[in-house]
Amino acid sequence: MSNSEIFEAGNYRYMPGVMQYSGGVVAMPGYTIERRTFRRVVELDEGFVKIAKYLTQIGRPLTSFCACELRSPAPFDELGFEQFNRHYIIPLTQWGIFQAGVNPVARTNVCPAFMPPTMPGFYAFSYTVPTQLLNSQTFIVAGSGEVPEGKGNYRDHIISPSDVSPAGMKSKANWVLTEMERRMQSLGVNWSDMTSTQVYSVRDIHPVMETELVKRGAATMGLNWQWARPPVVGLDFEMDVRGIIQEHLID
Repeated sequence: MSNSEIFEAGNYRYMPGVMQYSGGVVAMPGYTIERRTFRRVVELDEGFVKIAKYLTQIGRPLTSFCACELRSPAPFDELGFEQFNRHYIIPLTQWGIFQAGVNPVARTNVCPAFMPPTMPGFYAFSYTVPTQLLNSQTFIVAGSGEVPEGKGNYRDHIISPSDVSPAGMKSKANWVLTEMERRMQSLGVNWSDMTSTQVYSVRDIHPVMETELVKRGAATMGLNWQWARPPVVGLDFEMDVRGIIQEHLID
């Protein structure tokens, strides 16, 4: 918890991250995070409009937007990813969320390997609402692939680059799971607070299921393995984690 900051206007705490997203979010006392999944991926700009309309209709400020899950057509190269991120933060700046180079919103952005969208867009989004429930701590840990953030580039820092052997995948999975645990610790939660764990990979993850996922407690609620690639060329294994009480599907 010592490595989290309060975003008062959104009623949540966040783990500081990089320009494009935070490491994760957790609702403040008296609030809970709710998640909504679109029936189809909604193109990015249209998605921001839909989300703004939805939040307004339920009486929540735009600053309550705390996390999102994006889907892109294919992994970006480094320049393309930077350009995408610059475009992505424009609405967050207009909504009063992205300020002074700080982005409190958690994010996952992955690339479905089967029937991908034609343009980057929203798969799901989350926001805070007041709650009367006790012991309702809710959180979302942002997606992470097997590479440290904030290093200037990805290609020079990938864990076990190009190695998708069982040993290579174990090394990648171990690094990502350790990062998930670091982010959860920052938010004051752990695997016992989790309601859903996602793995995004088109590689064989069976060699790491028992040793890296099950034994660490990451799969106590089962595991959602999505046939998708991380958003940057060269990455092979991504995860995110959440602890959410209410999730719904919307048009």
